[in-house]
Amino acid sequence: MTHINVNGEVHELVDIADTTPLLWILRDHLGLTGTKYGCGVSECGACTVHINGAARQSCVTTLSEVADAHVVTIEGLSADGSHPVQKAWKQHSVPSCGYCQVGQIMAAAAMLRDNTNPSDADIDNRMWNICRCGTYPRIRAAGKNGRPGAAEMSPTSKQSTLRQLSVRLEPTAHRKRPDPAVTSAFYHVGTSWLVLRQAHCC
Repeated sequence: MTHINVNGEVHELVDIADTTPLLWILRDHLGLTGTKYGCGVSECGACTVHINGAARQSCVTTLSEVADAHVVTIEGLSADGSHPVQKAWKQHSVPSCGYCQVGQIMAAAAMLRDNTNPSDADIDNRMWNICRCGTYPRIRAAGKNGRPGAAEMSPTSKQSTLRQLSVRLEPTAHRKRPDPAVTSAFYHVGTSWLVLRQAHCC
């Protein structure tokens, strides 16, 4: 029997192996499906949660590693989307398909807890999460505007910013890149696993 503290609530887990990834504890056992499965090898960041305040990838974090820790998921960041980072994400119209955005938001919230005025370089270094839709410029903008007390954008300013960002599809040279060998093996060998998980992906 193991106890785990998630979003301030202690859960008792019975007959679950200590090596079970936290991601599947959250999704399959606790019903917290906001945290997403992306790669399973800590290469994409879609599964990011907070463990004792730090951003961690739940797909490679085992139950035994969080037995005495405090875990926060997107559901615990705010119940109504009122967290400053979530507000900034809406103001800057960050999501495209939206699948990676939970991990992006959790990474940004952890970053802004340590650095309330991040530069582009700070954001690139701390937020290496992958966005296949390429919304990195909007993620940067929201990251800078997601600190507590940041002023909300006026509709005019928002449209102007979005126009500027639409032509700033900058290369992400500083962003962590997946190991080609790992991703190649994942996409070829892991296809059947993705199909099996499809019913639980969202």
